[in-house]
Amino acid sequence: MFSSNFGSKPQWLTFDCYGTLIQWDEGLIDAVRQILASKGGSAGITPQQLITAYDHHEHALEEAKPHRSFREVAGMALGLALKDLALPYTPADIELLTGRIAAMPPFQEVVPALAQLKRMGFQLCIVSNTDDDIIAGNVAQLGGHIDRVITAQQAQAYKPSRQIFAHAHQALGVRSEDVVHICASPHLDLQAARDIGFRCVWIDRATARRPLPDYTPDAILSRLDRVPVLFKNLGW
Repeated sequence: MFSSNFGSKPQWLTFDCYGTLIQWDEGLIDAVRQILASKGGSAGITPQQLITAYDHHEHALEEAKPHRSFREVAGMALGLALKDLALPYTPADIELLTGRIAAMPPFQEVVPALAQLKRMGFQLCIVSNTDDDIIAGNVAQLGGHIDRVITAQQAQAYKPSRQIFAHAHQALGVRSEDVVHICASPHLDLQAARDIGFRCVWIDRATARRPLPDYTPDAILSRLDRVPVLFKNLGW
């Protein structure tokens, strides 16, 4: 599904990283399983219980001031989540988590799709809620096709804040209307697209994440390799 009023071809495509390009859910579950296993089985606590608690604290900490690095946010959120579940926290837990995030691989179709978009003349930028050193391991797996990486560390703000997108658009030398953003996250990226007004393609990977009730993306696709097909159909 896509809008018939997509507008002119952009110079830049911006991407959410985790869940859009990189296998976030799969990698996070694996990391959390290892954390729970290190605590002796954890009395029947499931990985999803820990992830739910972690997500709650992570989002709250990302909205708090002053700005904290993602490594600090993740460590605090993990510690609070483990406390909620009456489990002990050690510094090794956050090292395991951030190490696993940096090593998460791309979805199978991502690198060929990025290569095709480059051949079509687009410049590619990641805009991500993370730190430079963490995302470097993921970008290294994307075939050298990414031209710029904008992180929360650089912008000193986390999505869905207008600040991180304003920083990205300024760094790229474009206006928000000159970019198409491609993402899988409704409540971070689609919320920002609704509030700021940039064009947005939602990659719906059939997870539990649902689009916002008051916003329709310009296009909804199931995989990243559908993006070049869409853009060819638009004459781009």
